[in-house]
Amino acid sequence: MGELPSAVLFCCTFNSIRSPMAEGIMKRLFGTRVFVDSVGVKPGQLDPFVVEVMEEIGVDLRKHHAKTFDELEDDSFDLVVSLSPEAHHSALELTRTLACEVEFWPTFDPTLIEGSRDARLDAYRQVRDDLMARIRKRFPSATLARE
Repeated sequence: MGELPSAVLFCCTFNSIRSPMAEGIMKRLFGTRVFVDSVGVKPGQLDPFVVEVMEEIGVDLRKHHAKTFDELEDDSFDLVVSLSPEAHHSALELTRTLACEVEFWPTFDPTLIEGSRDARLDAYRQVRDDLMARIRKRFPSATLARE
């Protein structure tokens, strides 16, 4: 645990919130030292709140295009991290014939929060910060590309 893999796939339900966040954080922390991609189980659209909270930490996701497992161009990953139960099932199916680690990191869906814009943004920030902490914990010995 802690060694930086050469290729990581993050997956969630729609590839619109949690997995793009994780992809962006991983790329910010480790740069090109690791290939990172993300997918969803179902087709989705990038959530505008994600763009906003990720810009707060210097990650530009405006060009992210949500894609599904079926749209993956390559399945040569060392680690697949699923962030929702639906994605975990698909990740296990994808990797059943591959020599690949699969980890399930249950991650809250911030769209479940109702209320003011600020309350909703705070929920997205919490997910972002939780993913950042989880990635740092998972790869503690890896040298970070930039902070």
